[in-house]
Amino acid sequence: MGSEVFQDSSVLILGCGYVGVAVGKALATAGAQVDALTRNVDRAAEANGFARQVYRCDLDSAEWHSQVAEQYDFVLNCVSSAGNGMEGYRKSYIGGMESVIAWAQSKSIGTFAYTSATSVYPHSDGRIVTEEDVPADLTASGDVLREAEELIENAPAGSWDRAFILRLGAIYGPTRHHLLDALKRGTTTFPGEGGFYLNYIHLDDIVSSVLAAFASADSPGGAFNVVDGDYPTKADVVEWLAEQIGAPKPVFDPSAQGRRGPMRTNAQGSLPNRRVSNEKLRRELGWTPKFPDFKAGYAGLL
Repeated sequence: MGSEVFQDSSVLILGCGYVGVAVGKALATAGAQVDALTRNVDRAAEANGFARQVYRCDLDSAEWHSQVAEQYDFVLNCVSSAGNGMEGYRKSYIGGMESVIAWAQSKSIGTFAYTSATSVYPHSDGRIVTEEDVPADLTASGDVLREAEELIENAPAGSWDRAFILRLGAIYGPTRHHLLDALKRGTTTFPGEGGFYLNYIHLDDIVSSVLAAFASADSPGGAFNVVDGDYPTKADVVEWLAEQIGAPKPVFDPSAQGRRGPMRTNAQGSLPNRRVSNEKLRRELGWTPKFPDFKAGYAGLL
């Protein structure tokens, strides 16, 4: 897509974490006038590098409602969890989305986008899942994300012209590659099973998916899976990475707990194991990943 779509457009980024900063930089480079909101002082300093205005505030508060502009062509909510377990999830995702919708009632918003996650698919049988396959029975974290999605789907008429729900897979990219980091630390035993499918997405391809949604002329919006479409197992990824850096071949221990905390299971106590389809994103928005598999994506990170 050409950058002329975004030239002199107005954009608001809600949440300046790993994804928000990358999208903000890309849109500013394309000529957009970008405003940003974050609760984090360090992220605010980073956002000052690309944004015309940076607001420091919790998304779930109403403090920022009267401060920001009256009209935006594009708004992206990519806020991350505020921490403290499920309380932080609900504060950021539910409280934050309720705040956004309340704010939007008195503003003029063109396209709204929200970065959800593929954790709304708890399937554990290895099946291919599409955007239509979200069950009612979800994990605790997946349930919160789905609740936030439903707030968008049921938002009052006039909140925005259209809305996109972008369900991101397992994110990796510059400075974010925990499996590679673990191998470099000398880890040889990994928790869990090695045969589970991973649904990866590189940071650059997340950015391009957001821009594709914003720039699409004909799409009414809706839910879209944002994954690279390759389905390696965890063993495939870890063993390949180990080979690249000359590390010992790793083993997997189902009884071990990882550094990142307990593994999230579905309502039946099983770990999610599914292949998430990106066919709708490709078909309807004309999106193609720059990194179609983990080997391509990790090549520049090793």
